[in-house]
Amino acid sequence: MSNSSSISHFLLLQLADTRQLQLLHFCLFLGISLAALLGNGLIISAVACGHHLHIPMFFFLLNLALTDLGSICTTVPKAMHNSLWDTRNISYSGCSAQLFFFLFFIGAEYYLLTIMSYDRYVSICKPLHYGTLLGSRACAHMAAAAWASAFLNALLHTANTFSLPLCQGNALEQFFCEIPQILKLSCSKSPLKELGLLAVTASLSLICFVFIFFSYVQIFRVVLRIPSEQGRHKAFSTCLPHLSVLSLFLSTIMFAHLKPPSISSHSMDLAVSVLYSVVPPALNPLIYSLKNQELKAAVWGLMTGWFQKH
Repeated sequence: MSNSSSISHFLLLQLADTRQLQLLHFCLFLGISLAALLGNGLIISAVACGHHLHIPMFFFLLNLALTDLGSICTTVPKAMHNSLWDTRNISYSGCSAQLFFFLFFIGAEYYLLTIMSYDRYVSICKPLHYGTLLGSRACAHMAAAAWASAFLNALLHTANTFSLPLCQGNALEQFFCEIPQILKLSCSKSPLKELGLLAVTASLSLICFVFIFFSYVQIFRVVLRIPSEQGRHKAFSTCLPHLSVLSLFLSTIMFAHLKPPSISSHSMDLAVSVLYSVVPPALNPLIYSLKNQELKAAVWGLMTGWFQKH
């Protein structure tokens, strides 16, 4: 038996038992991470360089791309390293840093998606007040609030989680450091402080979800009153990328953490954890680029300009 003061490292879950499958997982993660880096990097560059994209929707999209880059760079490199070198180790400080940054970027993404639903609501339901309600200063303040809230939430959870005495070994049933897996190693049967923090976070998440839900109820009510089919299609098309990204984000996280134990298995748990931590950062740029013509044109212009120079 050991406690947290004597734990120098944790053992992460192996992605595969055989060497061939480990190398296959390495190549798969490498491909996904390169796609995420390329896609999000192009969105950030296109929005930053394209002056016609300096509007609230694309400003928040740039911030969303930053969270996607951050989250995939937090979990995937260590998993790739472990698969390539056939190891499971992650240091105690490395685990705490990984947990903090994962919570930080995931939290920031959710808060930004909430703000983006407000952007769509104002754009469609109150277009005459769009410039007033979503001026550059208001957008900067909202983005700063999202990042600051995520930072505070991640800091509190990380500090509290790693202040718990750990005496159930050091093996985690996940390929990256995550709160539920660390709590399983706790000596305490009911770590009340961490459970209390999780309850507060869940309540805030529920408030954001309710806000998003009612924003889209109002949006659909307004859009369905638009007389022309072309006008309805145009209004819906500006919401589809956000709805798609939001659905992917929420459905994978909710399924991962709320699925009944009866359907849990080692392979399914691993697949679901990859689905919500690794896949969305790679898919989000594709969803926005395919659905948004302005962004698609800006990204294409950026790529063709780069190829012409080289």
